[in-house]
Amino acid sequence: MERRKTQRATKGVMTMNRYFVFLVLLAGPLFAQKAPVDNTRAYLEILRSDFNADKVAVYNRALQLTEPEAKKFWPIYRDYERELMALSDQRLDLIRDFFTRQDAGKLTDEASKDIANRWLKGVQARLDLWKKYHKKISVAVSPTRGAQFLQLENQIALFIDIAIASEMPAIAPASTK
Repeated sequence: MERRKTQRATKGVMTMNRYFVFLVLLAGPLFAQKAPVDNTRAYLEILRSDFNADKVAVYNRALQLTEPEAKKFWPIYRDYERELMALSDQRLDLIRDFFTRQDAGKLTDEASKDIANRWLKGVQARLDLWKKYHKKISVAVSPTRGAQFLQLENQIALFIDIAIASEMPAIAPASTK
């Protein structure tokens, strides 16, 4: 029974992954081509909304919270998602910067160092966010629910990270034109 519940949740994560792959495929080239920011942002927000709805469905299937647990969990989770979206925006900006520099042949050593440092800061920020909300959920709901939150977020993040990594071009040095 428990294994089937985990498999259903994993299937939901994979569905969300498709949304995110599409988002990354769309975002990189659009930002690199300097598409109208308003239209791009609006479209990304629609995709993000669909992705978040699927993510909530995964949480509902996986956690099956009792009513008292849900009353405590979901407000904390909504705060988490707001903070996570800010980190996601930073990550999209980083991807856009990488594509722009890469496509222009301007990925200098200094730019590469900056992009790498920003990526590492983003990874650490996500880890710090997980720690913060794991603690909040563990205290407000239960340590088990806190651990389940970490497990689900880690699985989702792994799918997203693999999707992004599979679509990113290899780093090439700046052209010497």
